[in-house]
Amino acid sequence: MNIARVYAAQPSLIGADVVTIETDLSRGLFSFAVVGLPGKAIEEARDRVNSAIKNSGFKSPKSQNHRVIISLAPADLKKDGPLFDLPMAISYLISSGSIEAQIEKTIFIGELGLDGALRPIRGVLPIVRTARDKGFSEIIVPYENREESALIPGIRVIAARSLSEVISHIDTHRDGHVLKEPEPPTQIPTLWDDATVRLEDIRGQESAKRGLMIAAAGRHNIIMVGPPGTGKTMLARAFQGILPPLSVDEALEVTSIHSVAGTGNGVSSRPPFRSPHHTASYTALVGGGTHPKPGEVTLAHHGVLFLDEFPEFERRAIDALRQPLEDRVVSISRVHSTAIFPADFILVAAMNPSRGGDAGNDYAAQMLETYKNKISGPILDRIDLWLQVPHVDFETLVEKRDPTTTSERNETEEIRARILRARERERIRFTSRGISTNGEMSARDIEECIELGKSVSELLKQSAQKLQLSPRSYHRLIKVARTIADLEDSDELKETHVLEALHFRVKT
Repeated sequence: MNIARVYAAQPSLIGADVVTIETDLSRGLFSFAVVGLPGKAIEEARDRVNSAIKNSGFKSPKSQNHRVIISLAPADLKKDGPLFDLPMAISYLISSGSIEAQIEKTIFIGELGLDGALRPIRGVLPIVRTARDKGFSEIIVPYENREESALIPGIRVIAARSLSEVISHIDTHRDGHVLKEPEPPTQIPTLWDDATVRLEDIRGQESAKRGLMIAAAGRHNIIMVGPPGTGKTMLARAFQGILPPLSVDEALEVTSIHSVAGTGNGVSSRPPFRSPHHTASYTALVGGGTHPKPGEVTLAHHGVLFLDEFPEFERRAIDALRQPLEDRVVSISRVHSTAIFPADFILVAAMNPSRGGDAGNDYAAQMLETYKNKISGPILDRIDLWLQVPHVDFETLVEKRDPTTTSERNETEEIRARILRARERERIRFTSRGISTNGEMSARDIEECIELGKSVSELLKQSAQKLQLSPRSYHRLIKVARTIADLEDSDELKETHVLEALHFRVKT
């Protein structure tokens, strides 16, 4: 009996750590020990592995008169989850001499059923990427994880349904050896999100629709303020449908995050849309725990975080949005560990100006009076667009539409086309700066990439003085104005663009 080494990996939100599984057998009364900071799911794997081996046609470890020690290295790395079942079983079978295999360049992951079937796991995408980057040539995954695994090029992905299939593939000396073919590469379809609500379904609110288009084109944060029942939630849902599909790299990053978190819905280029209830806790929103886990701000990465009834969230949860809105990451520090999670999302907040309903058109004054102790100035200072959503005239609601009118039938498609053109202009502008949209610009990017004419500079100066804009608000005004110019296919930033940006400024 020799020490057998098999490779697996422990996934994390943004990567994975290769884990070496070593199995040693020695004479003595039967015992089965797993060392190397195993979690509860790994400790329970002993019984799953024993039954899976027995039901796959081999002698079970419990029927043998030997002691089994399985070591998971590095020993100081916390391991958790059932994905180590398969590599532990393979390591035992090789150590006991039941099978022979050359697997120095292969990684194994998968949960075992008692009958030897392979079950899907979480976090397979970062594992496959790490395996390729570390020089492994092959990875064996559960069959249900094949589509996600095959997203990563440069490594053979072998999908198996059972432990028996895996053994048949790796043991070339075994009768009935069948070499499985690798999975073909998975292509990410470029699809727009067909939201349940489209812009043409919303009567009136043309100013708010215009604001949504600007936000989608430049990836700007927005807040919608209006009385109950005026269409704020419908506008947020329609916003889903005008966000451009994710690029390949963005889609892989989003898929990886949701794979580890267990919230994925397959491979897609659609931006995520997260809408937590206002009773969600601080930890649920920004992440946390003894061993830090991602919250809603991370699950909304490259997508939308919609916070309806914005002031009803916990105050500290609202204030915790400061870092992700500014830095596009969230840092969580605990005694046991520290984690930095990506959080590059578009914030869409919606609120009533007061709890008493509609009390006039001065929504900013109502909001200040009702929620002055809930929404802090620094949070509002990080929001780019203020959209007022007032009541719609009854005549507009009951007006019959002509379904043959192109402007009403294809409003969403026309706006999508304009947003794509604006995004392309932004991408070209920032080719060498590591960003892709106006909303991501820093003060230096604005200074070096945005040319301001004399009249525009004077208008910006007068506006900043009269409205007492903070430096952040001043830069935000330029960002929004630049996005408006891009939507108009204008290379030059004009006074009209600045004036419209001023119309959408946050009113506090």
